[in-house]
Amino acid sequence: MGVLQVDDIYRIFSEFKESYPDVYSAHEGLGKLIHERSGPPLEKTWWLLKIVISGASNHKIALATHIAKANEAGLTGAEIIHALPLMIPTNGFPCFMEAYSALKGIEARGQW
Repeated sequence: MGVLQVDDIYRIFSEFKESYPDVYSAHEGLGKLIHERSGPPLEKTWWLLKIVISGASNHKIALATHIAKANEAGLTGAEIIHALPLMIPTNGFPCFMEAYSALKGIEARGQW
């Protein structure tokens, strides 16, 4: 599987960055600060958590972004897919299926 550049997932994100560069810079800075200063450097764990959180919240754009970043961080497809069923006990099977469907769509398009 090739590495997907996050900017390639949704054009709307690229348009947002072009239209609001200062807001994007602040957003990116906050994310960097959280990743660097919020605890031990567990990059793969961060991305798995973000995948499950965005999937459980039904935020498909965030889910696709986090899947791409997890892939860039070296997580395998099996590790990413294995994280999603963790949503079932708390959020229910339909929520899991929405996230799983989004993930399979990304996979089918060859984006990871």
